Formats: sequence, C-alpha cells, structure tokens
Amino acid sequence: MEEIYQAHLETVNKYLFCLCHDKSLAEDLTQETFYIATKEINSFRNESKIEVWLCQIAKNLWYQELRRKKKLSIISMDTEIGEIQSDLNLEENFMEKEQRVEVYKQIEKLEGTEKELILLRLTTELTFKNIAGIIGKSEPWSRVTFYRWKRKMEEMNQKEEVENGAKQEKM
Repeated sequence: MEEIYQAHLETVNKYLFCLCHDKSLAEDLTQETFYIATKEINSFRNESKIEVWLCQIAKNLWYQELRRKKKLSIISMDTEIGEIQSDLNLEENFMEKEQRVEVYKQIEKLEGTEKELILLRLTTELTFKNIAGIIGKSEPWSRVTFYRWKRKMEEMNQKEEVENGAKQEKM
C-alpha cells in the first residue's frame, strides 16, 4: 500500500484540489481517500487502473463533503491562481501565466462532467482513458470534448490578440 500511496498521492491530491479549490480540504480528503483505500484494498478488482479506483473514492468523498455542508454546486474559484502549484501541466504549458487566469475563469463557467474532464486533463497526468473511467464517459468523448474546448480557448486567445493589436494601433 505504501508504494500505491507514493505513486498516486500527487494525482489524487491534484484531482481533489480541482474539485474543491481548497488546499487544506484537498489534503484532508486525500488522506481519507488513502485510508479508505487501505481498508478496502481487497475489494479492488483490477477492472481499472488503481489511480482510477483511487480517484473514484476521492470523488465520492468530495460528494459526501458537499452533502455534509449542504452545498449544491462546486465552490467557485476565488482562490488566487498563485496558490495553484506552478508546475501544473497545462497541456505542455501552452499558455502564459496571465492566460491561465482567463482559462480558469472559462473552466469555472463549465458544468458537470465537462468541467471535471478539463480540470483532470490540465492538472493531472491521467490519460483520457483513465479520465473517462473516473467521470463515467467514453474515451472518445473525453478526447473530443477536451480538444473542442482547447480549440475554443485557442480561438478566444487569437481573437483577444487581434483586439489588443487593434487597440494598440489606435493609440
């Protein structure tokens, strides 16, 4: 179990942070996830990867936390982007830091599984197959949805660059 813990701690913690946007709560839920996993390791059936199983436990704990606090939606991301670890894998860091703020604002507008997919892909090193297993969708759906969203973000970025260039020309 120690090897599993060391290998998947960061993934589970990042996943939970994406869900709750609270570093302390994410750490607490991460520890609880591994506690439950230790107790229930015999129920793991090798039908999926261990990290998918762990993220499912983490997700269930997050939903329990929401019910416990009687919250109906995921907390809005008012946390400063600076608190997010700078080494987040934003799809090979395709955007500058300032653009990340805008990306997270756009992600916050998403709902449900699409939001979960985007956050998992950007903040963990999980494959589309593993992400699909966590959110209960197919791998092709996960790939297509992510790449459509990514294309939309790139188009918005290009549009903003054109608008900024037009503003500078007027000055």
